[in-house]
Amino acid sequence: MSDSAPLPQKPLKDLFALADHIGKKRYHRLTPEDFEDYRKYDYWRYINGDSECGSTPESQRWVRDHSDSHCPICTQRYTQANGRSIDHKLPRSQYPWFSLDFRNFWVICQLCNQEKGEMHWYEYEHYIYTKYPDRYPDVRSARPVQFLSKNSNK
Repeated sequence: MSDSAPLPQKPLKDLFALADHIGKKRYHRLTPEDFEDYRKYDYWRYINGDSECGSTPESQRWVRDHSDSHCPICTQRYTQANGRSIDHKLPRSQYPWFSLDFRNFWVICQLCNQEKGEMHWYEYEHYIYTKYPDRYPDVRSARPVQFLSKNSNK
């Protein structure tokens, strides 16, 4: 694998290996601040309730400001797909240090969020490519490239 090749031109197996490398490289050095950010996300999103789209005024406002009426993955109206959901492109379970980085958030429908689950990003792209090839260009354009590079410090 050439480190100088742009991410989109790397073979899929190399992209999976890179995502695994990034997802596992910091667990041995998680800081108290990482865990605090993880907890802050829960507070930002869930205080006084357990709504997927947030129950705080701040999280609800963020959802309104960062979504329209359709899911960017399946293109269904949110009302037809059980509503909106704040999702981490890179799952918190694998990348807790990005749990409160707003560049890692997007608003997708509940059904797409459930289907995505805890897949790392390239695994999810591969899943979409094989199961819903017509949706792949939109998912690929949402790729969190600022996090998925070998030179990323976090």
